[in-house]
Amino acid sequence: MKSNRMNKLLCACMVSVAASAASAEDIVSIAPGVDLVPGTFVPNHQPDGNSIVFRTPEGLVVMDTGRHLEHTNRILEYAATARMPIKAIVNSHWHLDHVGGNPRVRAAYPDVQVYASGAIESAMKGFLANYRKQLEDALSQSKDEAQIKSWRDEIALIDAGRALFPNVKIAKTGTQRIAGRDFEVHLAAPAATAGDVWLFDRKSGVLASGDLVTLPVPFFDTACPAQWKTALDDVARAPFKTLIPGHGAPMRRPQFDIYRKAFDNLVACGSSAKDKGVCVDGWVADAKPLLGDTDTRWVKSLVDYYVDSSLRAPKAQTDKLCTADLPSMPH
Repeated sequence: MKSNRMNKLLCACMVSVAASAASAEDIVSIAPGVDLVPGTFVPNHQPDGNSIVFRTPEGLVVMDTGRHLEHTNRILEYAATARMPIKAIVNSHWHLDHVGGNPRVRAAYPDVQVYASGAIESAMKGFLANYRKQLEDALSQSKDEAQIKSWRDEIALIDAGRALFPNVKIAKTGTQRIAGRDFEVHLAAPAATAGDVWLFDRKSGVLASGDLVTLPVPFFDTACPAQWKTALDDVARAPFKTLIPGHGAPMRRPQFDIYRKAFDNLVACGSSAKDKGVCVDGWVADAKPLLGDTDTRWVKSLVDYYVDSSLRAPKAQTDKLCTADLPSMPH
């Protein structure tokens, strides 16, 4: 078993997991017609990504649906309170803490359209299949009931299969009209995953970045760091007022600039021959204005892990992630 420093999601997350979801903050108004359902990312608990809800002429567009029942229920309760149907889901990427709520939303709104890249198809046969095997192996050895329940819940999410998949493939960058509202839909492939989608809503000035921006650290589990850097350069060109990351608090331009510089410095350090401790301490120093009261020891343990497992991974591993092709999926 690995320690909690690996606790982002997926197969790196063979950790002690709490039985109940961590309490989330209240829903946050970002701009007129745009609200944030905050996710959670804390030690010893599988995370939920942030969910962003856009009110459109036809109903609600939800960017990412979380992982846990508690998180997805908050999205459904939002829709019920607003008396507006959920017309569309946009998934930023295939990690379970961003797509795990798709089946529940689909059950409540059978006509909902799900937009995403095709990357989950390969992930289901590769990364997620391997993760499922690890979970099965862990279940056979554990006697901790809370841990067993959490791992079974993870297996059930993976076994949802095509209920997690999009039925509208995002194959390129461009403007798309979704539920009566125009969004600038961007596809970065590969970056944090083989196919990262981010949205810019020019009307509100809100940019939803998915896991191209995450705190307290970048999550490199399935990433191509060099092309992720290029994706952040593209994000920087958008004239956003507020950026909502995949994990963490909303940012204005100055906070994003801090993140981008810290990211670039971490990737450069991790790719060099410098002592790993220099890279770890460098991230903490560079990102300090963004970290608030986050436990520094936990942050350092996460960066320590990612330097070894990703930034200094064997070339064959890096090449595989950086040359991943998006499967062809029908619209």
